Amino acid sequence: MANKIVAVFLMCVVLAAVANVQARVHPVGRELTAVAAEAKFRSCFTNCESECPLGEYNCEMKCDSECSAKEFADKLQIKI
Repeated sequence: MANKIVAVFLMCVVLAAVANVQARVHPVGRELTAVAAEAKFRSCFTNCESECPLGEYNCEMKCDSECSAKEFADKLQIKI
């Protein structure tokens, strides 16, 4: 029984090491993706907010919700 526990523990260590290496392979790509997503959200929000009369709070919340939904859909690669 102890051998099985040790084997499972070692497999977890190996999987964690592999995941860590994968995360370090392309950190720049992830940063660029995050910057692009932020720029896309900002442009969406700016366009939507410019259509709001007198900067109403409800309209601002609507813009935030819609642009956030678009951002998450892009990250998940789905269409709304």
